[in-house]
This record gives sequence, C-alpha cells and structure tokens, in this order.
Amino acid sequence: MEWDLPRPFVWRVTVQAEHVDGLHHTNNAEYVRWCERAGWAHSVELGLDVTNYQGLDRGMAIRHGEYDYILAAREGDELLFGTWLTKVDGRLNMTRRFQVFRASDEALVLRAQWQMVCIELSSGRPKRMPQVFKDIYCPAVIAPEAASE
Repeated sequence: MEWDLPRPFVWRVTVQAEHVDGLHHTNNAEYVRWCERAGWAHSVELGLDVTNYQGLDRGMAIRHGEYDYILAAREGDELLFGTWLTKVDGRLNMTRRFQVFRASDEALVLRAQWQMVCIELSSGRPKRMPQVFKDIYCPAVIAPEAASE
C-alpha cells in the first residue's frame, strides 16, 4: 500500500451484508462510522479513551468532515483504515486524516479529513485543550511534509 503519510495507525474491518446497500456496495454512511471507530482506536492506542474525555469534561468534536469516495467496496472486502493526526494547535483545533485501502488488491477506496475542535462536554461549547490532550496528541502529529521521509 502506498500511504499518503508515514506511520499510519491501521484499523481493519470486513464489509458484512448489513453494510451493503441496494446498490450492492458499501453504504457511504458506513465509512463515516468506521472512520469514527478508527479515530477512537487510534486515540485509545495513544492513551486517551472516552472515560478520560468524560472525566476531564472535554472532548474533540468533529466540526467539519470531508469524504472522497474513490472506489466501491463490497461484501467480504477487508478494508484497512490508516489514520493520522496532522495538526494539533495545542489550544482548540486538531486535524485527522484517513486513507482506506481494500486489502485484497491494495486499491485506494477512500480519503477523508476531519477538522475537530475541543469542547466542554457538559456545555458543548469550545474550550481549550487540557494539558493531557496536548501531551498525548501533539507528539503524535504526522505533518504532511513528513511524507518525504
């Protein structure tokens, strides 16, 4: 696979019958759900899970998402979701990118990007990132310039 950036966190899923729509391909909404699951798995791997977010009354919420659907996936296909943090400003904002390949032929299926904002969970209002977010997320950033490494 030719990842856009180095060192992706990779999360795998196999397309099941319930993921396929009337057009006989994976419903686009499934990719949105799977990106969320891949993003959470990456965050957990880094050391922050939903209980940490709840305890801190802070969370990273998607304010803008872009999904470029390149090829269809079908029932039985194994998909590899690569994800990276590409920007963390240490205040409010974070950017996460995704790239999805079909494992069988390494075909690129999807690219996606999220712009996220730190919010106070109890109010839903934007709030500065707690120090632990900065300590964990900032070192995990893979900048687009790192693609040449």
